[in-house]
Amino acid sequence: MNEFAGMDVQAIRTQRAALQQQEDAVSYVRRLAQGRIDIARDEQRRRGAQEESVNVERDLAGLFGKEHGGGSTRPPRETSVPVDHVLVRELDTLCEEVGFGSLATLDDASIDDAVDRLVAFETRCSGDRRRLFDQIDALTKELVSRYKDGGASVDSLLES
Repeated sequence: MNEFAGMDVQAIRTQRAALQQQEDAVSYVRRLAQGRIDIARDEQRRRGAQEESVNVERDLAGLFGKEHGGGSTRPPRETSVPVDHVLVRELDTLCEEVGFGSLATLDDASIDDAVDRLVAFETRCSGDRRRLFDQIDALTKELVSRYKDGGASVDSLLES
């Protein structure tokens, strides 16, 4: 039996929109974590090469300007994630715990720990994001199916 059989089109749209908002927050915080990982890894690299410490404010664009993969094929949506969102607060707390604000003063083991913990957080966010995408895709597929088989009217799209 179809898991969406008891839902009308508007309920499916509403559920999909709610999941998209959750995914927006997870993606945003994941990107923040990735940026912090890049900064911490650059500090590891700099130390390994015995280079001078970077000025994060001055060199930030260079750190983030490096290509790190293809990213999502989904079209971007306007995103507004509040600074007090639970995931933003969790990442901020993690950064405080690992001493992220003072990387240049941390010993090598502490930087390694910071990278490991940030990577674990980012990995968890990536898994959550994938699960949300799976749910969003299932809802989208159901909507497309209903439009194709006549279970929903395309005219109803204009009513939303």
